[in-house]
Parts: sequence; structure tokens; C-alpha cells
Amino acid sequence: MKVVVGPDPSLIYRPDMGTEAAKDKGSFRNYTSGPLLDRVFATYKLMHTHQTVDFVRKKHAQFGSFSCNKMTVMEAVDMLDSLVDESDPDVDFPNSFHAFQTAEGIRKAHPDKDWFHLVGLLHDLGKVLALWGEPQWAVVGDTFPVGCRPQASVVFCDSTFQENPDLWDPRYSSELGMYQPHCGLENVLMSWGHDEYLYQMMRFNKFSLPPEAFYMIRFHSFYPWHTGGDYRQLCSQRDLDMLPWVQEFNKFDLYTKCPDLPDVDKLRPYYQELIDKYCPGVLSW
Repeated sequence: MKVVVGPDPSLIYRPDMGTEAAKDKGSFRNYTSGPLLDRVFATYKLMHTHQTVDFVRKKHAQFGSFSCNKMTVMEAVDMLDSLVDESDPDVDFPNSFHAFQTAEGIRKAHPDKDWFHLVGLLHDLGKVLALWGEPQWAVVGDTFPVGCRPQASVVFCDSTFQENPDLWDPRYSSELGMYQPHCGLENVLMSWGHDEYLYQMMRFNKFSLPPEAFYMIRFHSFYPWHTGGDYRQLCSQRDLDMLPWVQEFNKFDLYTKCPDLPDVDKLRPYYQELIDKYCPGVLSW
């Protein structure tokens, strides 16, 4: 049975890989017009209303024991075939193809960095949350720090946070909120979704990937930071040093509309070798 997750706002307006599409970047991630705007807005309205400090802490407690399932990485990749975003009229292939497409794009550009190839395969595996009953607004979409005032580049910032109780709590409503200047993003509570879940899961299972990989996973949907240029007041020097790596990853994290889907069966042995190297065996999810 296919579970329709339904529009993933972080995917709908991403550009194609092709050079022709790259010529008109202004038409992508367009949150002011388009046939799906109402549904995308509704998703962010729910997200920006309910993603609070209290909510995120409860989600960490709920999922932090990683007792939902026991499975290998490749089994989780296969689970993504149950998640099809039917809101995009141009794309109807399963999420697992996006995982392999991202990985292969990175492999072509960075042939000497096998860990980077694996990040491409892994990056959206946290979307298995949707199969465990989590609402879409707590799984997909752009992420942002909770516990401080949302900054200007957060999608729909001016029209979706009015009912978020943290916005009216003096502890959380200033630019810094509950944080100290340049405290470092490792000390920031991010909104809950597939990025944060997978990052914490990788730490729990002790993936032997480099720090750059963990940054890419945790912050690839943090568009207000890596693309919008906001939240610099929270960043340490280490965050700024890692930022180019996250930006490099996002060149490949594209929901392509290319009809040439990867031959997954031919690719599996290579990526299984990487899994065996960096995150082998049955893992706790």
C-alpha cells in the first residue's frame, strides 16, 4: 500500500538539474504563486503554529529511544517506495529514486568522497516518520530554530506564526530567545522533522561518518540559514566553516523531473558496500 505524504513543501519548487532550468532560478521555490500554493501554505501554517519548544522536546522524548523499528539502511531505503508525493503533477516516482539520484549526482562530482555519496542516499530516510503516524508538517518542509523569533527568510514568516504560543512568550520571542550569542547550532533546538530525527538516529547508532556528513543531514532543510543567510547570531565559527559543505550538498538535493530514473538494481551493490563501511547491520530506528 502506498502512503501519500502529500505535498512536501521543501521539494515542490526545487530546480531541475538541467542547464536550461538553471537559467531561470527565480521560478523555483516560488512561494507567491503556483497551483499548489494553497496546500503548501496550509502545511506551513500548521508547522509554524505547532512547532514550539515544548512540542520539539516531546518529540525528542518520544523518538529518542529509537524503539520504533529494527532494520538496515537498505531496508529503510526500500520503505521510501511507500512514500509517493502525488501533489506534484510532474513527478510520480518513489522517494527512493530521489535518494539514488542525489547520491549519483554527488558521486559524479566528488568521486573521491565515498562518504559523501552515502549522505546522498541517506539524507531523506527520516521520512519514515510518516509511516509511523507523524503528520506531514512534523516530517517534511524547511526547518528553523525554535525558542527564538523566526527570521525574515523563513517561508511565510509574516503570515503563519501568529498562533504559535512561543511568539508571545518573552522567553522565546526575541531575536536570541533562549540562546546565547554564537552558542553554536549544536546547542540550538531545531524544529522537528526528518532532518533532526535522522541526525539523532545516526548519532544513536554511531555512524562512522565525518562531521561534515552529520551537518549535511541535520541542516539540509534549514534554508533560512544555508540559503537565506539568517540566524548567523546563533552560529559558532565551526558552523560557518561547515556551511559550505551544507551548501555543496544542496546542489544535489534536487527533486529532479528527469524521466531517466537510475537503475537501482545496478547501483545497490556499490551503496551496500558503503553502508557496510559506515553504518552496517541492523539499526535502531
